[in-house]
Amino acid sequence: MDLPFNHRPGRRERHLRRRHKNPLFAWPPQEVAPEDLLAAQRADHADLEAFGPALRDLLERAAALPPNADSQVVLDLKEALETQYEQSHALPGDHAEARAALARLIALIMQSIRRQAGVDPIARQELGEEETARAIHFRLLEQPLVTDLLHPDSVVAPEELAATLLSASTEEVAAACELFDGGQMAVLVHRGQALLAQLAEVGAETAAAQVRLSMLQQRLEQYDQADAGR
Repeated sequence: MDLPFNHRPGRRERHLRRRHKNPLFAWPPQEVAPEDLLAAQRADHADLEAFGPALRDLLERAAALPPNADSQVVLDLKEALETQYEQSHALPGDHAEARAALARLIALIMQSIRRQAGVDPIARQELGEEETARAIHFRLLEQPLVTDLLHPDSVVAPEELAATLLSASTEEVAAACELFDGGQMAVLVHRGQALLAQLAEVGAETAAAQVRLSMLQQRLEQYDQADAGR
């Protein structure tokens, strides 16, 4: 049965599409029930409908911000803008324009904060580190899997994490690897090996998943080498 998946799905539908007829999630492979897909699409659409008013509210708050606004008010607004930027990646559809507007506002607020910091070297260093971390975070969010994993209400259950990574694109896996430390990566590699061994016993095709597992193993080796060099 061909299910009516959207071309640009939201986070819930994305995960259903990962699971649909995927032997890494269940053997024999299971189809997603049409009613589950419909429920996911409706929930994603509800998030989309809430996004517009929330974005307009933030833009109005930013426009009304006085030059001498309290620093906590400015920081709260910046955090809200960053959260809205993150959430845009979880929605169905294309929201590149909204993200561009949010990024411009965040940059303007950071300029204001930098001016307030003056020539304080410690404050300037901390702001620089924050901007670097934000740039990395926003880059990783370009990969849908990273967005789905980092969402506060992630649809990816812990027991599905290995299967999810082994089902992802190589770009998504490369980005997701940056989210895990050495210990977590070791667990994921172990679970991935066990999962592929089980599927090999029943003759399931796992060539693509083997490539993803190799990426996880290479990342784990990098952690091991870094630990050995300390």
